Amino acid sequence: MKLHELTPAPGSRKNRKRVGRGPGGTDKTAGRGHKGQKSRSGAGKGSFFEGGRSTLISRLPKRGFNNVGTTYEVVNLGQLAELEGETFDRAALEVAGLVRRKNRPVKLLGRGELTRAVTVHVDAASESAVRAVEAAGGRVVIVGASSENAEQAG
Repeated sequence: MKLHELTPAPGSRKNRKRVGRGPGGTDKTAGRGHKGQKSRSGAGKGSFFEGGRSTLISRLPKRGFNNVGTTYEVVNLGQLAELEGETFDRAALEVAGLVRRKNRPVKLLGRGELTRAVTVHVDAASESAVRAVEAAGGRVVIVGASSENAEQAG
């Protein structure tokens, strides 16, 4: 016996009934009964339809708030101090595991101590973080900001 010679056991597979297709198609209404919404093509109510009354979702009160403000991936100076290297950009921070979400901008904050000079490329930085990096002899580069707007980007 070969693979192409395999067939299902007799009687194990039943043909599907094609209703509404000729003499064997269970006559004119094809098992749908007479008239009414369920007899029509494309018939059916929405999954949340409750017979015309207000749906559950519209009877419950509104709650919560969708914040339209920017949510940053936060990196602190103390975290940078633990890493080796002199230049940190987004790719380096992702490799180090400090930045996880790729669709969020990165912001440098001033918590922790920094004792060596580093160059940091971020989307935003707090004033205290910029002061601390510059005091240690390093610099903060605001990515995507012109030199005039770089100071205001924090």
